[in-house]
Amino acid sequence: MFNKEDFLNRAEDVADRVLRRGKHVLPHVARLLIVSTFVEDGIRMWFQWGPQRDFMNSSWKCGWYLATLFVVVNMLGQLGACALVLIRRQVAIACAILCGIVAMQTVAYQIFWDIRFLMRNLALAGGIILLLAETRADGRSLFAGLPSSGDNRPRTFMQLGGRILLVLMFLTIFRLDLSAVTILIDVVGTVLVIFITIGYKTKLASLIIVTFLTAMNLYFNAWWNVTDDNSLQDVLKYDFFQTLSVVGGLLLVVALGPGSYSMDEHKKKW
Repeated sequence: MFNKEDFLNRAEDVADRVLRRGKHVLPHVARLLIVSTFVEDGIRMWFQWGPQRDFMNSSWKCGWYLATLFVVVNMLGQLGACALVLIRRQVAIACAILCGIVAMQTVAYQIFWDIRFLMRNLALAGGIILLLAETRADGRSLFAGLPSSGDNRPRTFMQLGGRILLVLMFLTIFRLDLSAVTILIDVVGTVLVIFITIGYKTKLASLIIVTFLTAMNLYFNAWWNVTDDNSLQDVLKYDFFQTLSVVGGLLLVVALGPGSYSMDEHKKKW
């Protein structure tokens, strides 16, 4: 007789065995993927300096100097902060800069009125929050040899908030379609999103969504195949790297665990 809990436990054990082999590499890959969209956007600001400046000037009537300042701040802020994250120096400051960039772009590009893009930006913010959570000590005592309470509430709240924001990316690809395949994807996706949100079988659910998002990303956002339409290529590239960043965030959830505010953690105490 099929036992759902036993099946999930076995699947999680298989995932854990696979992850143990790459546990030293996984956090580095996750960080690189999280910052990838900011690196791409910073480089794009350099190569599309004029069009970006002119777009801001025409949208906000802010003048040439302020429009140029916007492009400079975006370019240097993103590239500089990403470099700090990758070399593991002043990560808290780098995360603050990246969050500021996300907030500034949300206002500048008027993303507030587009729920899809707003949820994608919130998902990016979730990845940044998890980067910040990674830098916090695991509740160690300040004095060598003395016991620690193990309480690290700021990190725990960051892990909770980060993983909730990350799953907003998956919600943007739901489709209201009555085909059997679409309904199946939506139902399974909803279950996985709920699992990650409440922190139940978090690593397994995150890995399944990572696999799904990666496959969808490579299929639908293959910007390298578009050579005759620069506008379409920019849109696909934007979606591709944003999805890649959320994949990195989910991999960081796998590497860090769901945190204390999760069913997985509470099950250990039962």
